[in-house]
Amino acid sequence: MSLRALRSSLVASASVLAGTVLPTAVQAQQSVTLGEISVVSTSPVGSGGGNSSQAQIFNGPGPVPPAGSVGPSTGTRLRGSEQPLYKIPSTVESVTASDLTIDRASNNLTTTLARRTPGINVSDSQGNNNRVDITYRGFTASPVQGVPQGLAVYQNGVRINEAFGDIVNFDLIPPQAIQRIDVVTGNPVFGLNALGGAVNIQMKNGFTWQGTEISAWGGSDARTAGYLEYGKVSGPWSVYFTGDGLNDRGWRYESPSTIGRIYGDIGYRSQDSEFHLIGLAARSFYGAAAATPVDFTHRDPRAIFTYPQTQTTQVGTIQLTGRVDISPTWDLAGNAYYRRFSENYVDGNQGNFENCSSRSSFRGSLCYQDDAFNVNAPPTSQVAARRAYANQFAILGLNNRTIPFLRNIPYGTIDTTLTEAESYGGSLQAANRDRIFGLSNTFVVGGSIDAANYSFKSSSTLGVINPNLSITTDPSNPFYGNIPGLGTPQLRTAGALGIAPSSVNGSNLYMGLYTLDTLDVTDRLSLTAGARLNFARIQSEDLTGFSPDVTGTHYFNKINPVAGLTYRFFDALNLYGSYSESNRAPTPLELACANPDRPCLLPNSLVADPPLKQVTGRTYEVGFRGQLPNTYDGGIITYKIGAFRTDLANDILSLATPGNTARAYFVNVPSTQRQGIEVGGEYTADYLRVYANYALVDATFQFNGTLSSPNNPLADDGAIQVRKGNIVPLVPTHQIKAGFDYFVTPNWQFGLYLQAFSSSYFRGDESNLNRKLPPYYVLNFQTKYQVTKNLEVFGLITNLTNNRYATFGTFAEPGAVAGNLRISDPRTTTLAQPFSVYAGIRYAFGADPVPMSPEPIIRKY
Repeated sequence: MSLRALRSSLVASASVLAGTVLPTAVQAQQSVTLGEISVVSTSPVGSGGGNSSQAQIFNGPGPVPPAGSVGPSTGTRLRGSEQPLYKIPSTVESVTASDLTIDRASNNLTTTLARRTPGINVSDSQGNNNRVDITYRGFTASPVQGVPQGLAVYQNGVRINEAFGDIVNFDLIPPQAIQRIDVVTGNPVFGLNALGGAVNIQMKNGFTWQGTEISAWGGSDARTAGYLEYGKVSGPWSVYFTGDGLNDRGWRYESPSTIGRIYGDIGYRSQDSEFHLIGLAARSFYGAAAATPVDFTHRDPRAIFTYPQTQTTQVGTIQLTGRVDISPTWDLAGNAYYRRFSENYVDGNQGNFENCSSRSSFRGSLCYQDDAFNVNAPPTSQVAARRAYANQFAILGLNNRTIPFLRNIPYGTIDTTLTEAESYGGSLQAANRDRIFGLSNTFVVGGSIDAANYSFKSSSTLGVINPNLSITTDPSNPFYGNIPGLGTPQLRTAGALGIAPSSVNGSNLYMGLYTLDTLDVTDRLSLTAGARLNFARIQSEDLTGFSPDVTGTHYFNKINPVAGLTYRFFDALNLYGSYSESNRAPTPLELACANPDRPCLLPNSLVADPPLKQVTGRTYEVGFRGQLPNTYDGGIITYKIGAFRTDLANDILSLATPGNTARAYFVNVPSTQRQGIEVGGEYTADYLRVYANYALVDATFQFNGTLSSPNNPLADDGAIQVRKGNIVPLVPTHQIKAGFDYFVTPNWQFGLYLQAFSSSYFRGDESNLNRKLPPYYVLNFQTKYQVTKNLEVFGLITNLTNNRYATFGTFAEPGAVAGNLRISDPRTTTLAQPFSVYAGIRYAFGADPVPMSPEPIIRKY
């Protein structure tokens, strides 16, 4: 048999057995089809809980019927803000359930987003691949308090940027429950934080997934994980449930991970309506979440810095979504939700302490280092004033007592923070698809309200750094003897400068009104225009009396327009272009921590005067996309070539304070810019998928000024000079991604995936004077084999070449740490996960499962 004949035979077999060969095989599931990828929701409402159209009429490369039309074979109609992709005047990147299945053993969705999406890079400040920062086109969605957030994230139509710091906990979303993820750019309808775009996550339900399956896997670093998934339809009712868990010890010392998640959906569907009651409960625990001095990792790649460092996060959500067809051209959709969030950090750090100055009244007692504050000190000739100034830095414990100072003791602190929030709100949206002057038109109008009550508490307890880098608080220390004052809680300076406990209560109220209209001027030309009004009210109250400037009410509002067009020359060539504006209000955390004299504890975010202004953005985008059907072996080629630019005014940065890198404050800077190009292509046949994309991301500062960066080795008295054109740290300029999936036989498939990134600057080196994080690449391999119709075995190898690289870096203060340990090189990094191997099984119950509808492994740009 010739090679060509063998390949044709395999292709035919793969087509017949698509239900068991394709990545989400063996169940009667209605997973994301080509048509669904071709249709995108241009607002959060209606995209969750099964309320979006199946849109099967758009399968294949042929002409797409006008919006609002009914397919002759299926009777499916578009609803809400859904539009065929060729009518959307900006970029949309989609990730499907089968994409997520490839990275199943990683157990998190960020791995798949980073592997597939052009323009996304990750920064791992935590030393845990479940807690990475996702940066898209230079804008970040991070789980770390204190990282300025530039992406809006929605799950089933509800914004899940948490109330206090706008953080995003992707690790609390079970990946096996995800139907699809859309990354949408240039659309202000997605509200606050959509500076760089929005991540819109649609979850499965019983109407879109039916069956029962279990999966279990394990591997490197003692990882054990698994999930149960169940979906069923009974008349007009559906039910979907999944629960999963993961436990491992981490690839660094003292770095365990434990994750547990439960997700459920009860649905009801009639001929003209659909409703879903949705619940989510999740908890995660991580250890040693911080970067490590390179002096330590050069000796041992698994090394960490001071510990304990633990983080515990819990979230619970209940949500109701609904959609009603009022008439053949009008529909109404909405949601309501309640969400509870809690996050607790315990973080061991170096203490920034010294013997009190001889000019103070407390010589021989413990004081906070005052070097960073001396610019405001009275002249030494004013003895009384100088003494009063120096006395402000005396460390006080219980009953305002000072603490004796002992020489040669490496003092440290155990810093704790507790963030709690209760959020609630909802959205309502109406859509109409009546023709205007004989032209197809889609009109959407809607509004949202999101309210939250929050509390934030932080405090420090005096400890000592032991030779093994652990920090303990028992005064009877086995290494240093008796140390008076150890274990003293609620540390503060007499003047509440530099270090002091904090306790803040407050509330948020975010409201938005929006409208969006797309008019088909011809069957090829579509015009889009709309706007959103954002309103934010942020109230906060200081409960300690140490930071009275925190107490206040802040208001922010802005109208953000959008306008764009698309022109479909033919199936292989579609032009798009748009202009849009966006904004984000400062978070309560940023407003409460905008004073450099009273920085906040920002646990594990090693970046180290109110009121802040809101950030505003202007985005321009243009490009071509299309598909070439019936190419080699009957496959399809899809491609995209695009350019973008976003100009920000009053961008917010997090700046370090001297000594303790866990403390930071926030400032506005005049302007920053993100611009670049994206080029991507994919070839898909029945037996093979090959993809490659390239992104150039030029993220720069557009001002001249001075910023605080006390641990930067080239800083001048703790300050660095930023010049217009300096590159934003941690954003690689050049990003390449490529990979393939190949069916060796109808039952055996394997894939290889490459990511490569150019160098980037360390956080804290906004002046671009130090050497960069080196460029790197990472290669992953996965395979799966369908043993029977019910049983599948799979494997995943990450970092196949065991490449040693870092995606995050910042600076620490050099000097002695404890015992014989000292920091000579101020650079600290988080080394990426080394070569790791995982293997597992997936079993689908049922004597003879009905094959699912074939899911084309194709991306529609």
